[in-house]
Amino acid sequence: MKVPVSWLRQYVDVPADAAAVAGRLGACGFAVESVSGETIDFEITANRPDCLSVYGLAREAATAFERPLAAAPGSSTSLPSGAAPVKVTLESAACRRYVAAVADVTVGPSPAWLAARLTAAGVRPINAIVDVTNYVMLEMGQPMHAFDAARISGSEIRVRDAAKGECLQTLDGQNRTLEAGMLVIADHDRVLAVAGVMGGATSEVSATTSRIVLESAWFAPAQVRSTSRKLGLKTEASARFERGADPGATARAISRTLELLGELQAGRLSGDIADIDQTMTAPRVVHLRRDRIARLLGDRVPDGQVVRILSHLEFDLTAETDGWMVSVPTWRVDVSREADLIEEVGRHWGLDRIPATFPALRSVPRSSAPGITRGRLARRVLTGAGLQEAVTFTFIDASAAAPFAVDADRVTIANPLSEKFAVLRPSLVPGLMESLDYNLNRQAADVRLFEVGSVFAKASGERSCVGWVLTGTRGTHWSGADANLAFADAMGVAELVAAAFRVTLSAAPADNCPWLARGQRASLRAGSQTIGWVGQIAGRPHGDAPVFAGEIDLEVLAGAGDAAPSAIAPLPRYPSVVRDLSILVAASLPAADVRGTIRSNAPATLVAIREFDRYQGKGIPESQVSLSIRLTFQDPARTLTDAEVQQAVTAIVAALEREHHATLRGR
Repeated sequence: MKVPVSWLRQYVDVPADAAAVAGRLGACGFAVESVSGETIDFEITANRPDCLSVYGLAREAATAFERPLAAAPGSSTSLPSGAAPVKVTLESAACRRYVAAVADVTVGPSPAWLAARLTAAGVRPINAIVDVTNYVMLEMGQPMHAFDAARISGSEIRVRDAAKGECLQTLDGQNRTLEAGMLVIADHDRVLAVAGVMGGATSEVSATTSRIVLESAWFAPAQVRSTSRKLGLKTEASARFERGADPGATARAISRTLELLGELQAGRLSGDIADIDQTMTAPRVVHLRRDRIARLLGDRVPDGQVVRILSHLEFDLTAETDGWMVSVPTWRVDVSREADLIEEVGRHWGLDRIPATFPALRSVPRSSAPGITRGRLARRVLTGAGLQEAVTFTFIDASAAAPFAVDADRVTIANPLSEKFAVLRPSLVPGLMESLDYNLNRQAADVRLFEVGSVFAKASGERSCVGWVLTGTRGTHWSGADANLAFADAMGVAELVAAAFRVTLSAAPADNCPWLARGQRASLRAGSQTIGWVGQIAGRPHGDAPVFAGEIDLEVLAGAGDAAPSAIAPLPRYPSVVRDLSILVAASLPAADVRGTIRSNAPATLVAIREFDRYQGKGIPESQVSLSIRLTFQDPARTLTDAEVQQAVTAIVAALEREHHATLRGR
């Protein structure tokens, strides 16, 4: 909302310095986009449609600078009501008030001062009639429209729902096909305008217009918002109506428009005013307690300041023993409860006056260890492992979703905001990949991201999952080189998450994951249940480092976990014994199968198995691979002897030879 300070000064005596005005209103919670000359550009939030007007901002400035506010424009003139020259019929509940007036006009250019103010506010001057309606909209926040009366069939205005397939050429020259249920302004024969959005070319004011019908109405915000979105048509009028216009300003806006037309000698009222008012809404009354103000703001605001602030903002106050009963004006659509009034008091009293205090601790925080949620547990583990949490959109592009779900299982959005948000994500990884690319494009070489959130499919519905993506280097490696992250690192993330849920993972071939590179992918299993996948993303330019990703279904993982409480054991008192094996096995044999064979044939003293090398190349048959495995043995009650450890290793080697035709290297 661009506002020249000279326009504000028409209603309140504020400094002529635009920067000073912007600074004071900025301290009261208004975001200032820019200050250029005497014009301030405010960013008005969606909950404050009253401030999409010069007078609304003047009201705020009067409160901030503690200056009197002039009467609202259009409030000093009474309008004659009766049998108007145009008949108005309301046929839709989406229009609760409609005010129409007929005026004889002379179409010509606007005076310089009016054209200059419109230009400063970002509106292009057209002619005196159209410019006055735009001026009143900017000044009062009430959108106005002028129809050429000669082009209205039957001297009749009907506010009704459009019929399916009706067409209208709007003022921007576009032919638009309307849908059933869209609110329109029509005459006896045809549609004249899309209500609250844009007028039609057939009733446009032109140089030959001599009589106009002025429209000032209240349209339901949801109705205007829906129509504007479906037509892809965003206007200054729709921006105000869809946030909530003031139903009490409709008649005042007509009065102000006629007043300006008279000042410019561009038009005068002809006949009476048609005012159909079906709002019938009682003013909202909110109980404001001084103790509640102190509790929410953390400081006691003097009663006189509370009354001054709310009175300047034009709330009506009635004193009570514990505070006030506050009547909310019709233009404050954002105020419906006590906390809203306290916010008004706080921002004009000055949040900088409120002392910094620690909040009172009313109860001991719950211990999160016994009943920690699945998502919180996964977040704790992965942040502890050095990954950073990302939060991405639930809606994604159909092309990004395609590799992760077939068309029949994909959940599409019936009315997406754009093609980029057309599908509910079947996996967390597409969004994480977009975040990864965003970081890589900004020279972040090592990226480790994860997300906990919902994924969607027609067959399985909504599921809670954890996903991760990794690329870059490991940092300083034991070999002395900064090695790139590899499949084992992505698998390690999966094992960390599984271990937190007390689940032992196994890996299986992942032929149903076409988005992963062959030979670098695995399906994750907990017993007989598939809980996710892990691997290298296929089809990406590798650059300096490949990208690895994974995803686990937290609901299945939690169901597969051990529900018994964690056992706490003392640190071992006796030393461990380590033995390394290097074996030749078939290249197609999964390492998980080797680990399973070792565990099932080892004594209870085997406490850890870790693969630390895999070699395939010179000196090794083409169909085989060399695996180097580290076995750690330990007994909590005594020191193991070499003979006991050797006996266990011999049994393990025999089992590997028997079940996998493994051969010890060096034999």
